[in-house]
Amino acid sequence: MGERKKDVIRETDAEAIRLAKTLLRSARFGALAVLEPRTGSPLASRVGVATDIDGAPLILVSMLSAHTPALLADPRCSLLLGEPGKGDPLAHPRLTLICRASRLERGSGIHARAERRYLNRNPKASLYAGLGDFSIFRLEPQRASLNGGFGKAYLLDRSDLTSSGPIVEELADSEQSAIEHMNAEHLDAVAVYAHQFARASGEGWTIAGLDADGMDLVSGDNVCRVFFPQPLVAASELRPVLVEMAKSGRTMMKTNDRT
Repeated sequence: MGERKKDVIRETDAEAIRLAKTLLRSARFGALAVLEPRTGSPLASRVGVATDIDGAPLILVSMLSAHTPALLADPRCSLLLGEPGKGDPLAHPRLTLICRASRLERGSGIHARAERRYLNRNPKASLYAGLGDFSIFRLEPQRASLNGGFGKAYLLDRSDLTSSGPIVEELADSEQSAIEHMNAEHLDAVAVYAHQFARASGEGWTIAGLDADGMDLVSGDNVCRVFFPQPLVAASELRPVLVEMAKSGRTMMKTNDRT
């Protein structure tokens, strides 16, 4: 009897969860797979992506697109995230989420929040977001598979990817005002977050989203993810954390300049 085949799935650890959250929060687009209502065949297409404040993916789609009636007929879907870089595209990390889609009712509180966050990440979508045939769907993650590169496969569940508890609604209430304040008054601090904590290059970085785990920064078509030292427990912790990160980031910059 031959040896049992070695399990290729690694134990999910903090590093894998952080990589998965980075892929999820920093995605600008993804490959959405649905089931054709008439044939039951898989149908994949590219969609623009953002995330709700708890981490659930958001998509803005037209009824003219084949995947929209498919989602309405059967909410089961999957979303592939992760951009290939130089060299072998299979050597770069990617995340596949198994989800159930729910269409958000226009005029509801959750739709307003989702639309705000989607347009913060994809401002050009404001040209068509208000048209009657466009809808926002929230993709509820059920589980996910992460391929972090050769020999780095992980299985994750919903709790590995999304935030929960009172902090979600607390931050949702104050997020936009905090974003607008930081982008209007403290772009120097935002640049520190991008350069020192995300190791991003370039200028013009602004905050597109805040959540319990960290923040999403954008500069043109570039996106980067910055995690807080520890997840926030209360919305009142946001300002002190941002101030301390700016301070420590500037200290790092001075240290690097001297070496």
